[in-house]
Amino acid sequence: MKSNPFLCMRVLFLTVLALLLAACMETAPRAGSGGESDKAAASGAPTFGSPSPNAGSSTSEKANAAADAAAYKEVAYKNSKKKGPALIVIPGEIKSNNASFTQKITPNNIADFGELELSQANFTVLERANLGHLLNEITLAYNVGNVAAARKSLQAGKLQTTKWIVKFDILKAEPIATNTKGFDGAAIGGLVSQFAGGVGGSAAGQVVGSVKTDASTGVWLVGMRYKIINANTTAQVAQGYKELKMEVGSTNTSVLGISAGAKGGVGLDTMVQRLVQTAVWEIDAKYK
Repeated sequence: MKSNPFLCMRVLFLTVLALLLAACMETAPRAGSGGESDKAAASGAPTFGSPSPNAGSSTSEKANAAADAAAYKEVAYKNSKKKGPALIVIPGEIKSNNASFTQKITPNNIADFGELELSQANFTVLERANLGHLLNEITLAYNVGNVAAARKSLQAGKLQTTKWIVKFDILKAEPIATNTKGFDGAAIGGLVSQFAGGVGGSAAGQVVGSVKTDASTGVWLVGMRYKIINANTTAQVAQGYKELKMEVGSTNTSVLGISAGAKGGVGLDTMVQRLVQTAVWEIDAKYK
């Protein structure tokens, strides 16, 4: 049977079109400003290799670029050269009742991040681990504003120099928006096979029908309040509120049995740490 050049060209065109549709639907992860391992190597810091069999591949590069964008980054605090007052970070409260958040994050997690960042900002931080049984007494005294109990707790040793009590509360943590889109070529592939006819039409229909893509993006809003409390009077010195968006997403593409996918975003731990960094930046800039 003689081949039909026009039909062959049509099959080729539809195949390329299907592949282009798949490529247009795919959303690649955003690359960071540069590889973190390369920066570490240049600075002489320790570097570590990857035992993954995919190390160096395109999937590895994309996944690492996404991870670099979410990795911890130090904040250049405005007044870090100025020594801040002695303070204690007490566990705050999580007001959100979102199960996904409360199962992952605890007040102690947030307080740990607070101690780390306040130390980076050059505040004198008295670690909770060194307070022992006094931590619960101090937390209770300042949460209810009991001046007598607060002063009694601060009479021993290094606690006498404490000027501030700082706490970080989560007031909001909720998935606020979701958006999905996708393409399934099955229906269009059936039409191509039906109307094009013949072997070429059937082949083109199978190509188009094999194309499947989907992408999904979800956005959380997480809000944090910080409070600075006078260690001697339990009076509030200052407070502020910070809110950030957290985006998570996934994308999948399949053409002729060849599939590709990506999934990622900022985790809840990272989100909380970034909120603490934002709050500490304001504390350092305004109240030191």
